[in-house]
Amino acid sequence: MFAVREEESALDIVQDSMLKLAEKYGDRPAEEFPMLFQRILQNTIRDFYRRSKVRSMWTTLLSAFAPDDDEDSDPLETLAADEDAGGTRTPESQLVQAQTLNIIDEEIKNLPARQREAFLMRYWEDMDVAETAAAMGCSEGSVKTHCSRATHALASALSARGIKL
Repeated sequence: MFAVREEESALDIVQDSMLKLAEKYGDRPAEEFPMLFQRILQNTIRDFYRRSKVRSMWTTLLSAFAPDDDEDSDPLETLAADEDAGGTRTPESQLVQAQTLNIIDEEIKNLPARQREAFLMRYWEDMDVAETAAAMGCSEGSVKTHCSRATHALASALSARGIKL
């Protein structure tokens, strides 16, 4: 079984699991709750780690493009030639950075609409599966499928264009 080390995340996972149990299985006999809750909790923890892994991959890739002094910057929106006041970046590196961000932006735009929507909500907006499903008007399973397909499609497209993840 997985363990979540951050108290806030662990409490969120337990709360989400309890809500799922109440919403989906509230009509079941009380003696079934412990086993159902255990399974829901395990699945919610797995979802947490999957989401963290994917978010980490994209954050790592894009963090190289963010200015060092601005935590909240969105590299796809805030790229400017004068970002680096220290002058340590060369014009060539700035050009490569701008081209890479444009390629990433293009590939995100090339995703099918539902995949793009799910990917951006989950990994840019940091929404959980349930919130994304509610916003998209679909099941949580559909959100997971759309996100997985989007991630794989982006990774393949970027790799084909010479961007290593």
